[in-house]
Amino acid sequence: MTEAASRPTLEAVAARAGVSRATVSRVVNGGDGVREPVAERVRQAVAELGYVPNQAARSLVTRRHDAVAVVIAEPETRVFADPFFALQLRGISKELTAHDNQLVLLLTEGRDDHARVARYLAGGHVDGALVFSLHLDDPLPGLIHDAGVPTVFGGRPGWGDDGRTADATPSSGHDPGVVYVDCDNRGGARAAVRHLVDLGRTRVAHLTGALDQTSAVDRLDGYRDVMAEVPGASDPRLVVESDFTPGGGERAMRELLGRCPDVDAVFAANDLTALGALRVLRASGRRVPEDVAVIGFDDMLPVAMETDPPLTTVRQDIEEMGRLMARLLLRGLAGGRDRTAAAEQPPAAGGVILPTTLIRRASA
Repeated sequence: MTEAASRPTLEAVAARAGVSRATVSRVVNGGDGVREPVAERVRQAVAELGYVPNQAARSLVTRRHDAVAVVIAEPETRVFADPFFALQLRGISKELTAHDNQLVLLLTEGRDDHARVARYLAGGHVDGALVFSLHLDDPLPGLIHDAGVPTVFGGRPGWGDDGRTADATPSSGHDPGVVYVDCDNRGGARAAVRHLVDLGRTRVAHLTGALDQTSAVDRLDGYRDVMAEVPGASDPRLVVESDFTPGGGERAMRELLGRCPDVDAVFAANDLTALGALRVLRASGRRVPEDVAVIGFDDMLPVAMETDPPLTTVRQDIEEMGRLMARLLLRGLAGGRDRTAAAEQPPAAGGVILPTTLIRRASA
């Protein structure tokens, strides 16, 4: 006898509970109209027999798959090398698991991947999508919109009513009604740079993130906010573009030292960029923080606590951001019992911005 043939059936549960097959189906699929004593008999029979619902058949009844796609708009080499993504995925996974939903991970590296992801989402395999690490020219928002899939974004989108993008139309993917979760990137950057200025540093530089992502743009804006308040402190040579990676931090720090050898403080767009900058400063004989103070952003403990010296940084709760993204999506999906209704009633539009905190350690 095969394993499939030996599995308890819906009919076996019905016989054990003394009810009809339709009653068992309603209880198993969360339907209404079954009196509690009867429902309890069905649940007891399910437990005794070890019955596991057939997900494909269940989806035909409920039009729900209990699965959520997590789309990261980065190549796998970046995703598995950056602890940020692991923390965000951990938060998402915890929330989905608590609601008995499966996580389906989709990565994009090129245009062919975008088309593949769009086909998968449009195929009705999942109930919704969580999307993060978007770039400003990314076609994914438009493709997802066209697929009609309820979606929550991680990070402030690069469109909407903030004045950065004029063509805010759903057909172009620039839908002002999006739901997103982000941290206070600009405010966190201000706190970091203000701390460096308060330390008496006069040549404060910024190593940016990838400027086709809104988090990097917001952190650059926060740096400029503070530097504009300090007479004579603004110098465009003190801003060097990087890409949120240790290698990018190394390249940007070398370029910065070539441009401005008198630099005495660095605000890096994230902890990995700061890690690369610290390596170059150490190799060049610069002492941290005596000669050059350094601050990062994220407070990813595997990085921040293992740098030499331990890194002063801006903390954002990355794991909580992931949990909140999943929570908002599931709350929206609860508004409809089938995929069509869920698409018509997505989570309420708007952004949730989580606070940041400056964590002071030895590097600044």
